[in-house]
Amino acid sequence: MHSFLRHLHEKGLDCVPEPVALDGDTETLRFIEGESGGDGWKHQHDEHGLRSAARLLRRIHDASVDWVPPDDAVFAAPTARGGDVFVNGDPGPWNFVWRDGQAVALIDWDFLHPAPRLHDVAYALRWFAPMRDDESALQWHHFPQVPDRRSRISAFLDAYGMPADFDVAEAVVRRIHATIEHVHFLAGQGQEPQKTWAADGSVEQQELAEIAWIEDNRVLFSR
Repeated sequence: MHSFLRHLHEKGLDCVPEPVALDGDTETLRFIEGESGGDGWKHQHDEHGLRSAARLLRRIHDASVDWVPPDDAVFAAPTARGGDVFVNGDPGPWNFVWRDGQAVALIDWDFLHPAPRLHDVAYALRWFAPMRDDESALQWHHFPQVPDRRSRISAFLDAYGMPADFDVAEAVVRRIHATIEHVHFLAGQGQEPQKTWAADGSVEQQELAEIAWIEDNRVLFSR
């Protein structure tokens, strides 16, 4: 991960954390000023913030193409077939850093791995649209009113520069299945909290319920 982040910084990208040191179990990265985590959600409610995140994700993907991982690199996510870039694996609004309503950085690169661009884009669409029910959009994502998901999907894809010539619902459903597989992948390595999640089945049940909602509401996502 540090090799990857250094590669991006060497290419002039300051929109990812800069590695400072790795001393045993202690990792040090340079702090990026701004709001993230729970404080980041509000910044992507308007189209300006939404588009800024998509443009930033594209910029990082493009810069990742020529990175050569170290010979002993081990990725904390299964390698996806057809990987043409290196992806973040978790590009939700909470992992972007925001300043003045604009995404200025993408953090939390623990799940870095090679995959197709759509792997990250579909993940982002699920949370930025959001491709979740109205109650979740209002209470969990804190939108002031139910958003126009179709319009937001179009804006994100346009800003990223990806043609909207694919089945968005199907792409997001496949990505959610990949998330479930990733939980089991980490659980098999004894990682927590994934080991507990896999054992009690709570995450899988929730994800399958969200897949069912997407399948039942395809009309909201495509023209």
